[in-house]
Amino acid sequence: MARAKTRPDLMGGRAADAFFSRAGPLLRGQIMEDRQNWTADLIGLMGKLGRLYAARALEAQKSFLDHLQKAALDPETAVAVVPESPWQAWASYLTDAAQRSVLFWDTLRERGNIYLEHLKEGSPPLLAFQWEIISDGRTFERPVNYALVRIIPPRGVKVDDRKRPFIIIDPRAGHGPGIGGFKKDSEVGVALEFGHPVYFVVFFPEPEPGQTILDVTAAEKTFLETVVARHPDSPRPTIYGNCQGGWASMLLAADDPGNVGSVVINGAPMSYWSGSFSGGEGENPMRYSGGLLGGSWLALLASDLGNGRFDGAWLVQNFENLNPANTLWTKYYNLWKSVDTERERFLEFEKWWGGYFLMNEEEIRWIVDNLFVGNKLARGEVKAAPGSYVDLKAIRSPIVMFSSKGDNITPPQQAINWVSDVYSSTAEIKARGQVIVGLVHESVGHLGIFVSGKVAQKEHTEIIEALDYIEMLRPGLYLMEIEETPGTGKDRYLSTFTEVTLEERRKFNRVQRKDEKPFEVVAEVSTMNEKAYTLFARPLVRGLVNETTAQLGRTFHPNRAQRWVLSDLNPLMWPVPVLASAVRAGRKPAEAGNPWHRLEQMGSEWITASWNVFRDLRDAAGEFLFFQIYGTLLTLGDPEGDRQGHVLEKRPDPRALPVVQEALANIEKGGYAEALARISSLVGRFAGAIPLTRLEMTEEVVRGDRALSKLTEDERRRMRSEAEVMAMLEPERTLRAIPALLPRREDRERVLAFLKWGRGLDGIRKEQVDLIDRVAVLLRERPPKGRRKSAGTKPKR
Repeated sequence: MARAKTRPDLMGGRAADAFFSRAGPLLRGQIMEDRQNWTADLIGLMGKLGRLYAARALEAQKSFLDHLQKAALDPETAVAVVPESPWQAWASYLTDAAQRSVLFWDTLRERGNIYLEHLKEGSPPLLAFQWEIISDGRTFERPVNYALVRIIPPRGVKVDDRKRPFIIIDPRAGHGPGIGGFKKDSEVGVALEFGHPVYFVVFFPEPEPGQTILDVTAAEKTFLETVVARHPDSPRPTIYGNCQGGWASMLLAADDPGNVGSVVINGAPMSYWSGSFSGGEGENPMRYSGGLLGGSWLALLASDLGNGRFDGAWLVQNFENLNPANTLWTKYYNLWKSVDTERERFLEFEKWWGGYFLMNEEEIRWIVDNLFVGNKLARGEVKAAPGSYVDLKAIRSPIVMFSSKGDNITPPQQAINWVSDVYSSTAEIKARGQVIVGLVHESVGHLGIFVSGKVAQKEHTEIIEALDYIEMLRPGLYLMEIEETPGTGKDRYLSTFTEVTLEERRKFNRVQRKDEKPFEVVAEVSTMNEKAYTLFARPLVRGLVNETTAQLGRTFHPNRAQRWVLSDLNPLMWPVPVLASAVRAGRKPAEAGNPWHRLEQMGSEWITASWNVFRDLRDAAGEFLFFQIYGTLLTLGDPEGDRQGHVLEKRPDPRALPVVQEALANIEKGGYAEALARISSLVGRFAGAIPLTRLEMTEEVVRGDRALSKLTEDERRRMRSEAEVMAMLEPERTLRAIPALLPRREDRERVLAFLKWGRGLDGIRKEQVDLIDRVAVLLRERPPKGRRKSAGTKPKR
């Protein structure tokens, strides 16, 4: 009887049987080897996670002891000698503490009243400046709860409509708008101080029915066009985005690159999977929460409980949970300790912090799926119009990224790593004519990036001043640093720009982003959980919810209830203002150095340290559990795919990119303007830190040259990008081709004059001087015959 074939007879007859009989043991051996490798990877992963958890637990305990030791030795909290009249000191402290308590509760009562009054007014934007609505998105064909307002300059502030306008976009992350103009020393205040017209994108508490994130982007595009039309004689606007407003700004700049002059993103989570793994300057627990909670299904549950609308108070509660010491103790103790001076500041901040806004289910679902869990924006997987995707490479304007090492919500890795996701190499950044600048603060927290007066006076002042000249930087990736000078006012600081490579900045991630692989598993698990919730639980939840229950749920949310419960709605609070008035009339603070006051502060430090050690151990356990679950799933996953330990980022040869090949093909082509651009790029390869004053001088030179000043912005961008690619990949060939671009003697003389001027600049390096001298020697040789190109002719591709 004929034997049935069990595999294709590719070789024919016995030869095939012989091959498989010999290959069988080899294939089985390969499978066994792969399984052994999987096991070894799993054991190695578990061992590393265990060591990391132990290290972080020990670090938490050490931080706890260090905190207590510092509190015990701090001259402001350490108890000095026993006073001569201890009972008198005790009586003085007791009176002071009782009076502070009355004033403390009166402040909380006032906070509750302010919260209720703000609700009654419709929760308007909390800007410290007067404003007027210019364009209302609620009236658009696709209505959204957004509007464009113009900031009215305060008395004594002069604004020049010919200067670059600013459009500030605040985050819609639970709170209402206003963080960018929360007080005088803010992004709005600094821009006005420099004479720029300022516009602000605000939003209202209730979303319009059916509005989506893409609808919001379309509305913001209309706002941008409105500002451009209002300022026809000024440069294109700067888009200034805070936190989630940062990625909203990037969406807008990618959608309408022709109308955007520059983009500044502050604390913006562009690459949400990124963070500090294996221990660094603070861990980033927010990025693990999606995986530990099972993905996006919770956002759907919260939306269903809200009858189709997501309550922003849940986002705010997540932020507060990051720092329980401050949420539950420190901010209240600081108010109680210094209630005479802290009251106004506390109420000002709490008015904004207690304003909770809503989103449609479609909006929060888009945010979670595309950013928090999916991380799709930087990878070009966010859908735009039907059949198209958001491409961040479409952005042509300079981009400034401001982040902080002290930010545990949006760490620098999340704010910066999108560059590695979007661009394959430094050469591609240059070939596309892009200027990207990164500024990293050493310690300020997430909110401090936006609301700190010191940050506004330093970092935001320097950023806004630099935006007028930042386009003078050659295409590439730069690190911005700010140094203090003996000057005052706007001259107090000096900004410098140091070029770095994308390849160097990848080292900023301690484990080359290998720790991001488990998040791919999180995205898959999230999709499965979302489907399971939609099939089995959602019909039941929706059947139990209506608008009345949704409103009750929002009203009794802990973040809201703690405000209105302590307002004048509560009869128990009615005597408090009377007592507070009496206390203010007879206020008797304890004397400075009272030992009981110092004991009180020391006790507060103990409580703070205890909450901090709880937080650190909780976060360490969360990180350990996350990688134990999803790292294990990844390690035991597809053996054909990438496994834990493989580098995520692909690094193709930049010469293979079409834009790079096109630039290199033009090395022998061009004229006077191209020659200057290429000389600048060749010399710039050896530049150190570039001071802002150098960019100002460059801008004056361009304006003063009759040929360069006639070039359009797109033409200058093209020449610079081509020159940068040439100087980076073919420096010698580019150098030898320069004389052929300058056949006219007058053109050579003008270039030689530029070289002489550049050679005398302060801070120029020896390598730059040597290269300038080489160019000068080449240009003094006899010009090639047959070349006749008039000076100032616009370059052709």
